Amino acid sequence: MPRDPAQRHQIKQEPVMTKLTDTQTIILSAGAQRPDNIALPLPKGLHGAAAKMAVTKMIAHGWLQEVDANLRRGEPLWRETGDGHGTTLIVTDAGLLAIGIAPVVVKAVVAIREHAAKTLASTETAAQPKQRAGTKQAMLIEMLRRPEGGTMQEIMAATGWLAHTARGAMSGALGKKLGIIVTSAKEVDRGRVYRIAHTD
Repeated sequence: MPRDPAQRHQIKQEPVMTKLTDTQTIILSAGAQRPDNIALPLPKGLHGAAAKMAVTKMIAHGWLQEVDANLRRGEPLWRETGDGHGTTLIVTDAGLLAIGIAPVVVKAVVAIREHAAKTLASTETAAQPKQRAGTKQAMLIEMLRRPEGGTMQEIMAATGWLAHTARGAMSGALGKKLGIIVTSAKEVDRGRVYRIAHTD
């Protein structure tokens, strides 16, 4: 029997949505939880030609975007450009919408990223730690810049912070906001020692 014309019209009016594969959902969801919505690293087992094909499709849909990687901040590389630079992948507004996250989140992230970049630039330009000697953050930076670095016990004693507060400051205020990379290594006589990585 022929279908009712009204029903046919309703079917045509329905929007066509592209269904995400499991892999695409994992990539977008993981990227949405990372700083700056970076989509790398890709899920385990996805590499080579398969990874390139998956990423190419997602870029074509507008879910991912290839941008210059900030190597100073340790952003993971998707592709090397051959001149000492490279690119990384970020989840776009459309990619966030595809997994049900409002694009306003992206605008907030961009604003935070720009503010962090300005803060880092002004900190490097000033290079006058004495002006901020009174803050615990400045004290922490000064301690971690020393060749001998500092143990968690030494950091806690100097700042008066608890261990979780000190760790949060190193990963949050220093790492995410200022772009300062803090490394840690176990030493036989001192235990785990934290230092600021010196980059050229």
